Amino acid sequence: MQTMNLVERYLEHVRVEKRLAARTVELYSLDLQKLTENAANAGVELTRVQNAHIRRWVAQMHGAGRSGRGIALIMSGWRGFYTWLGRQGLVDSNPVQDVRAPKAPKPLPKALSVDDSVQLAAYENADADPWLEARDSAMVELLYGCGLRVGELAGLDAAASSGARGWIDLQAAEAHVLGKGSKRRTVPVGSKAILALERWLAVREQGGPQAQAALFVGRHGTRLTAQAIWQRLKRRSLLAGLATPVHPHMLRHSFASHVLQSSGDLRAVQELLGHANITTTQVYTRLDFQHLAKAYDAAHPRAHRKK
Repeated sequence: MQTMNLVERYLEHVRVEKRLAARTVELYSLDLQKLTENAANAGVELTRVQNAHIRRWVAQMHGAGRSGRGIALIMSGWRGFYTWLGRQGLVDSNPVQDVRAPKAPKPLPKALSVDDSVQLAAYENADADPWLEARDSAMVELLYGCGLRVGELAGLDAAASSGARGWIDLQAAEAHVLGKGSKRRTVPVGSKAILALERWLAVREQGGPQAQAALFVGRHGTRLTAQAIWQRLKRRSLLAGLATPVHPHMLRHSFASHVLQSSGDLRAVQELLGHANITTTQVYTRLDFQHLAKAYDAAHPRAHRKK
């Protein structure tokens, strides 16, 4: 009865004094019900729960398959309960305070298949404004062909200058970009991207007064923002018939994954992407393995697993 009284008093506190939403109070109630059950199974009162109990229960939840995020949310409810108990003078310390939930696995970056990437890069909209079509096509070719970040693409100038953040050298087939941490790098520009850039530069001045040296500009001659590039790419991917809207970083992931699949050279991919630490690049080895696993499942006569 004492245990139930404590839980009910705390729920009344968060409902009335803290004015939490009804759904939040309901979730707290479920979390505390689980805490109460764990304590009962361990033969310990709620006010006698120790740090070791919490660690054991967290490990049990993790072993049962609950996600790190889900465990963290439950622990947040428990931590709040014991903080309140401490203010009531009912516990000397918070047993949840120094316990951390298991880290949630970092989701793999989303990458397009080679076919979808080529479909997007090769797409041409015959009904579009030729000026916009040339510009957007060149942006896609650079994003996928060079693995640029959207900020790096937006920062490119049409030519080198003393104050340029980045620029394109068509003669050398290179893009000089300013990446994260103000680190400069040079990446090769493929033949398809060179052709798309030449088409764009041939009509770029027709769009209006060019007040800026930016490579990619809008109708008023101002540099395109990262948000504008996102919007144009999303629209273009849907027009190209892709099943999901594409964002710039998805093309960067696709570039990295496809280069790694073809070359197996992780260090080269690290340099091309401008990653300071190779551990950042190693996520693409997981993407590469997924690609190999799918190919194996589809092709090998012994690969078909029972459902």
